[in-house]
Amino acid sequence: MKLSSVQKLDKHRDCYHPLPDSDSKNVGRRGSCRFNKYVLAAAILASTNSVLLGYDIGVMSGAVLYIKDDLKINSAQQEILVGCLNICSLIGSLAAGKTSDSIGRRYTIVLAAATFFVGAVSMGLAPSFPFLMAGRVVAGIGVGYSLMIGPVYTAEISPAMTRGFLSSLPEVFINLGILLGYVSNFILSGLPQPLNWRLMLGLAALPAGAVALGVIVMPESPRWLVMKGRFVEARRVLIKTSDSEAEAYARLVEMANAAETSEQEPPSSSCQWTGEGVWKEYLRPTRPIRRILIAAIGVNFFMQASGNDAIVYYSPQVFKDTGIQNRKQQFGVTIIMGIVKTCFVFVSALFLDHYGRRPLLLLSTAGVAISLACLGLGSKYLQQCNEKPIWAIALCVVAVCADFSFFSIGLGPITWVYSSEIFPMRLRAQGSSLVISVNRIVSGIVSMTFLSISEKITFGGMFFVLSGIMVLGTVFFYLFLPETKGKSLEEIEAIFEDKYPES
Repeated sequence: MKLSSVQKLDKHRDCYHPLPDSDSKNVGRRGSCRFNKYVLAAAILASTNSVLLGYDIGVMSGAVLYIKDDLKINSAQQEILVGCLNICSLIGSLAAGKTSDSIGRRYTIVLAAATFFVGAVSMGLAPSFPFLMAGRVVAGIGVGYSLMIGPVYTAEISPAMTRGFLSSLPEVFINLGILLGYVSNFILSGLPQPLNWRLMLGLAALPAGAVALGVIVMPESPRWLVMKGRFVEARRVLIKTSDSEAEAYARLVEMANAAETSEQEPPSSSCQWTGEGVWKEYLRPTRPIRRILIAAIGVNFFMQASGNDAIVYYSPQVFKDTGIQNRKQQFGVTIIMGIVKTCFVFVSALFLDHYGRRPLLLLSTAGVAISLACLGLGSKYLQQCNEKPIWAIALCVVAVCADFSFFSIGLGPITWVYSSEIFPMRLRAQGSSLVISVNRIVSGIVSMTFLSISEKITFGGMFFVLSGIMVLGTVFFYLFLPETKGKSLEEIEAIFEDKYPES
């Protein structure tokens, strides 16, 4: 006769004592706003993988200018070179769900870092444009893996009351990576070609190697262990990641009950389950799953439809269009942008569990819409001027910084948090894989068409279009995204079974 999940827990509980249902729901809510150092260290290690994407976004904005001069590529090839990493990351993000369900979250993070390491070395040593593109493809696959698995692992290991901060760490590290890329551009721009751009791209192999080695000491996700029926190992991890043994057991019971419910839906045992049948559920979703998909796909779509990645990639060209002609000065301004962006995303991470997801997300999209409109006005004005007035240039620089700041307050970090926390346990890995694939496709399309469209309608016109998209995004988030602050991953599914709350 088959044992239930709770019976299995009773068998392996050792020193634990059963808690009443009311206590098991509330334990872990009391005094759990403080950070568990073990969880924090594991979340930081997992999120460090995101530095790789950030560094590539930042450094490519400068490296592509020297690549264009050295390899004599045209504007279309430049767009393909920049955007192909995002498109190719689709491969990694789609594969990451199945991979992480099979080999575990931790080893998938190692795989992501190792793949990006190979891509970075290949780009740094590339003798020609085709070889450079090949390196971008490999690096893109590694980025796809890291974007999906980092937030999922962090969400699964984090207690409910600090999950917002910890799950937003990937965005913090993306922005830190962007800043490092900008600094790399500024420092290495004085070196002769092609040494400058080769070092800019190749140096990304160093953090990738460090991440691959560091992640080996991380614990496995307790929720993945529970899905595999490895309750003793899950219990050990939860003891380290909880404030007390009572909280650890309560979390373990909650996970086990969720796993048992999931086990009853597909015809496979949780001990052997590796993600079968998930895509069938997405093709014929129930009403709650449909709501989850709409919310998760929507937040990922509007994150990239804001054009933030494209503006970062092409920031030197944007500033050149506003009147800043010196390449060193362009890189200097991008460093200022990187500092502002990093500071604001860190502030958002600190307050995410206090103010909640919805308020910061609505503030973010409204602020991005206004900032892009101001940037469009400034760009249009400068386009019609023979002499570039300082105040108009300053307006554009401030508008770009405001755009990045508002993006970093909400859209940037909350996208990763939301994508990793709203899917049920059994669907989480492949669900996150699906929505992050949407993220990568939109990012790639915007990055690969940004210059071409801007040449036809000007940068100012492009910024007006992006501003309009953000207005639509604000309306979408107000209507379709419920608040998830302070709730366990197992409780969040119930939110989507009811009507969306107004706040």
